[in-house]
Amino acid sequence: MRDQWTRRNVLAGGAGLLGGVFGRPLMGRATAVEPAPAAERFTGWPISLNTSTLRGHKLPFTRVVEIAAQAGYAGLEPWPDELDRHVQAGGSLEDAGKRIKDLGLKVTGGIAFYEWMVDDEQRRAAGLEEAKKRIDQFARIGATHIAAPPAGDVKNVDLVRAAERYADLLKLAEGSGVVPAVEVWGFAGNGYRLGQCVCIALESHRPEACVLPDVYHLFKGGSGLDGVRRLNPAMLAGFHLNDYPAGLDRARAKDADRVYPGDGVAPLVQLFRDLRDIGYRGPMSIELFNPEYYKQDPLLVARTALEKTKRVIERALG
Repeated sequence: MRDQWTRRNVLAGGAGLLGGVFGRPLMGRATAVEPAPAAERFTGWPISLNTSTLRGHKLPFTRVVEIAAQAGYAGLEPWPDELDRHVQAGGSLEDAGKRIKDLGLKVTGGIAFYEWMVDDEQRRAAGLEEAKKRIDQFARIGATHIAAPPAGDVKNVDLVRAAERYADLLKLAEGSGVVPAVEVWGFAGNGYRLGQCVCIALESHRPEACVLPDVYHLFKGGSGLDGVRRLNPAMLAGFHLNDYPAGLDRARAKDADRVYPGDGVAPLVQLFRDLRDIGYRGPMSIELFNPEYYKQDPLLVARTALEKTKRVIERALG
């Protein structure tokens, strides 16, 4: 399916695609994005801490929550193994959710891997069971979304079939308060580009359908960041923030190569301007896996990540 996602396929979608996905109609090949009205006085987005940023520190989940609050984040985006260990140690997910709320944080998402998209029916059924378990976990701490990366053998999955399977996943989550978001995942055999994930969300024909882009994965998968300016903001469940160094070979890029926003060469200033201009006002999440940061004080890492991100946002928004 890699070669089938072309400009011709997009244009064949007609007015429904342009109106439902893109924030403004495309008129010609180089239509500029109009800036948001000055009266909005927009100053920035709520920033969450994706707990992978401190993953190597192997801290208790409650301590990660405290660090997120101490560092000044608006929310967090945890991983399920952290919740598993919290429960195994005698903790309660409901109590953890209350603690998060008491500290003024929101759980803006959750990360999990489950094979919802694969052709193999048995593996897909097992994947949906795993998804159900993780959705329940995240619901108990008050999460709004859960990532749905294209895990497993998905290279030859037709995008329309993937959309049908995504619709099944969304139905599974009904009533939980947690919405699965198709995550752009640069390592996958499919769903590694923004356009593929937008197609899956759009063709699911579900009003809550959404995508979860990531600066690093948009680089890794080859999409780049310029397509973001053509999205309807309602399609975005969030946005993973990070950066990548100059000279990085895209084919060999690893998660460990991610650096603090502003420390690399990703066009983040333009990205923030584009997100502002399309009207996106939802959360963003800093997601890093840098082993050098794991050697440093975790509170320092969390604060540094947030401060550097805010500096780039200030440059972008003027």
